[in-house]
Amino acid sequence: MDNNWKRKFTILWIGQFISLISSSAVNFAIIIWLSLKTESAEVLAFAAIAALLPQALIGPFAGVYIDRWDRKKTMIFADGFVALCTLFMSISFYFGYESLPLIYVMLGLRSVGSAFHMPAMQASIPLLAPQSELLRIAGINQIIQSVSGIAGPALGAFAIGMLSIGNVLLLDIIGAAFAIISLLFIYIPNSIPDEKTAASFRNIWNDMKTAFYEITRNKGLWYLFLYSIVGLFCIMPVAVLFPLLTINHFKGDKFEISIIEVIWGVGMLVGGGLLGIWKPTISKVIIINLMHILIGVTFAWSGWLSADQFVFFVILTAIGGISASLYNASFTTIIQEEIQHNMLGRVFSLYYSFSVLPSIIGLLFTGFIADFIGINYTFIILGLVIILIGICSFFTPALMNLSKKKNL
Repeated sequence: MDNNWKRKFTILWIGQFISLISSSAVNFAIIIWLSLKTESAEVLAFAAIAALLPQALIGPFAGVYIDRWDRKKTMIFADGFVALCTLFMSISFYFGYESLPLIYVMLGLRSVGSAFHMPAMQASIPLLAPQSELLRIAGINQIIQSVSGIAGPALGAFAIGMLSIGNVLLLDIIGAAFAIISLLFIYIPNSIPDEKTAASFRNIWNDMKTAFYEITRNKGLWYLFLYSIVGLFCIMPVAVLFPLLTINHFKGDKFEISIIEVIWGVGMLVGGGLLGIWKPTISKVIIINLMHILIGVTFAWSGWLSADQFVFFVILTAIGGISASLYNASFTTIIQEEIQHNMLGRVFSLYYSFSVLPSIIGLLFTGFIADFIGINYTFIILGLVIILIGICSFFTPALMNLSKKKNL
């Protein structure tokens, strides 16, 4: 293992930090634009689907190529593709063509780039750092994402108030440029593929089956994936509906939407900070199960609040952010520890596809249900289901024994 891994991560984190802030600002500006323009849960659900579906569909195939290609170049080209697509959309808006279909197309194209960038980044981390530091690195990654989640919405709210949506999109291009430049200054080793075979359809299909077998052969890991996928089926729709709950139930506006986004980011910052400076002694599986329950409680309780209890909604949102941060870091670390390095790209891509496709179905129906029964009741129902998932996880022996012999 390269002894200069800390220097590499510092350079990598600087580029990713700037890129994440700009992307967070653009994403939040789009959410505000859609929320205030339409006030429709269905429109927000369709926007989320447009941002998720391409990545879910091509993810398994992207994972195979990620494990075959140079991961550094893969991330550079993915960032560059996203920047070019965003530039095209910005130019279209500049000439006055602002429409929902164009927003959906933009989100879809950004999703294609993410299908290659995100798994390549996660698969590269174990090749850069000692295994004993993976959970701490995951915690620091959560800090970076959290700070971006705090500064991004503030920047996005300011930008959408001062600029047109077309000009706001340019922030994403600047962020992508910083991410690409930072990658040029570091060396990322590549794992050795199982076989140096041509990337024919048969070989790609076999690689995908191998990755699927890698997950299913470990019963505990399989249950971890299963519960996480079912959990995301409920979490994803709730996450998309946060702005509408703020507007419709708590009678908020841009300022209140920004507060909720920032507070969620503060919660994730606290959670990431805890893991960055402190190594918990309990099993990562227990942390994941407890965070499922805690996230469900915050969602259900948020839906139960009356319209004049916005302050309590803010507090619950902060607790939810902390829980999500601890959950994400623990889950990612378990995958990086349990899966062979030369298969991480495929496994992360498969997991994302398996989790997002059901979530898209949930988003599709939740948009209609929320418009019909009310957003607050949607929060209550889905929150209770997430609590049930966490409880069931504790009564699954194979999952509870996963990584039992490994200390955090």
